[in-house]
Amino acid sequence: MARRQTEHRSVLGRSGLTASITEDRFVRGGWVLSVDGVPQSQVIPDRPDALVFEYIQRIGTIIDLFRPEKKAVSSVHLGAGALTLPRYLSATRPGSRSQVIEWEEDLVDLVRTHLPWDSDWSIRVRYGDAREMVTQLPTGLQGAVDLVVVDVFSGNATPSHLTSVEFFELLPPLLAPGGVVTVNLVDVRGGRFARAEAAALQEVFGFVGILGESGVVKGRRTGNYIMVATVEKGIPSWWDEVVRRGPHPTTSMTGMKVDRFVSGISPQRDDALMPSPELTRSFLGTD
Repeated sequence: MARRQTEHRSVLGRSGLTASITEDRFVRGGWVLSVDGVPQSQVIPDRPDALVFEYIQRIGTIIDLFRPEKKAVSSVHLGAGALTLPRYLSATRPGSRSQVIEWEEDLVDLVRTHLPWDSDWSIRVRYGDAREMVTQLPTGLQGAVDLVVVDVFSGNATPSHLTSVEFFELLPPLLAPGGVVTVNLVDVRGGRFARAEAAALQEVFGFVGILGESGVVKGRRTGNYIMVATVEKGIPSWWDEVVRRGPHPTTSMTGMKVDRFVSGISPQRDDALMPSPELTRSFLGTD
């Protein structure tokens, strides 16, 4: 008889959704955080440098390449999850500092209790709406942040007010020269929501690139898009290596390919927000 998986659960006070931490069925020593049945994060506490989810691997590769190897970086993470990337930064780039902004304090309490991170790491968690809290970060972070990770979900939906031109305009003042913004979002076939968000990023940033599994980026199936933005124009020197490392199959877009991707769609704006699509049960693995 198969051993029953260990699971820890908590009802989140602000949304009323249920968060759970469950033993990973496929990765020894791994744990998966889900909210409302949607897998959000995976961590292996004894191996913080190991990244499992496909979209997290892509962001991890950017982290590996966008600054000199092992150089400490300053980062802001909108959405805590199980703090997979702050753990990764602390393990692979010692001395890094991470500011994490999370709406649900109960979620972080659940993670802190059952998947605690090293107390010596410089990880600071702040609570509140990500858009509001970005404007309340310490003044010392202005122009000093190397990496901003936007990965905010409420269950299976992305809050639309975190996808607009007006929201993205709050991020460039934080960035150090060569700083990077990465955005994780999920869209259904056709990619209309992703196209509107990419168009919003183009309104604000000098460079916008898109990465993802080929079928997703080509609009053939539901899945994760990773959007990457910099204030500076031109393709970053590390971009081709990020694409080469995968995971594969990978499709990437820059320049005119992104222009064609967003052609004919209006950027997300506060006065006309397109809601995040509902994810199908098959995508969530609950059929």
